[in-house]
Amino acid sequence: MGVVPRCVVAASLVSVVFAAQAETPPVWGIGVGVISTQKPYQDSDRQYTPIPILHYENRYFRFLGTAAEVKLPALHLSETQQLNIGLIARYDGAGYSSDDADILKEMDKRKGGFWGGAGIEWQNPVVDLFADWTHDLSGNSSGQRLRLGAEKSWHLSEQFTLTPRLVASRYNSSYADYYYGVRRSEARPWRPAYRADAMINTEIGVRSLYAFNEHHSLMVDVEMTLLASEIKDSPLVDRTNENRIFMSYLYYF
Repeated sequence: MGVVPRCVVAASLVSVVFAAQAETPPVWGIGVGVISTQKPYQDSDRQYTPIPILHYENRYFRFLGTAAEVKLPALHLSETQQLNIGLIARYDGAGYSSDDADILKEMDKRKGGFWGGAGIEWQNPVVDLFADWTHDLSGNSSGQRLRLGAEKSWHLSEQFTLTPRLVASRYNSSYADYYYGVRRSEARPWRPAYRADAMINTEIGVRSLYAFNEHHSLMVDVEMTLLASEIKDSPLVDRTNENRIFMSYLYYF
C-alpha cells in the first residue's frame, strides 16, 4: 500500500497548520469484514473476499478499510452547513483473471490498483452532497473517475443509523476499454474485438450501522450499479448491473 504512507506525510504537513488548535482524541478501531461482489462478466461467479479492517481517524487524517483521506481545512458556512475538502487515496479492486469465467479465457489479466485525487462535501440539514475526482496511480488502466452524489443519514435510534445514497460516476475511455474492451489479439470467433468509450454508471446504495455500545458496531452496505450502455454492449458482459454487499464488525478502543 505505497500510497498510504504519502498520505500520512501529507497529513503531518496539514497538522502543522492546525498546531495552535485544540486536539480531539483520535478514533481507533479494528475488525473484520467480507465483500460479496457479482461482476457483470458472462457466467462469472459471485466473489467473496474477507478483509481485515483498520479504522483510524483524527481531525487531520482518516483511514478506513482500503481508503485514506487527508483532511484539509473545512469551511463553516453556518451553524448547520459546512464544506469539507480532502485529498483521498483508495484501492480499487476491479479487474479479472482469465480463469474467472469462460468468456475471459485467453484474455490478458486486468489488474486493480491504487487511486488518488481530491474530494469535496457539502454538509447541510437537507442532504449531504459530494464530489470527487481520482485517477489510477498504479498506471494499470490509466483510468480517471469523477463522482457526483448525494446521501442522507437517518438516526432511527441511538444505536441504528440508515444512510441511503445516489451516485453518478463518469469513467474515462481508458478505464472502460481496459476492463470491458477486447483487444484484437484477444478476439476469437465467439468474442469479437470491442473498444469501450467513456461511460457514466449510476449507483444506488444504502449503508446501515448498528452500534451495540461504544466499543462494538456492525455495518452492512448494499449497492447496485446500473451499468452504462458502453459496458452492456461489451461481448464480455451479459448483465445490466453489478451488485456488492459489504459486511463488517469493528471493535473500538
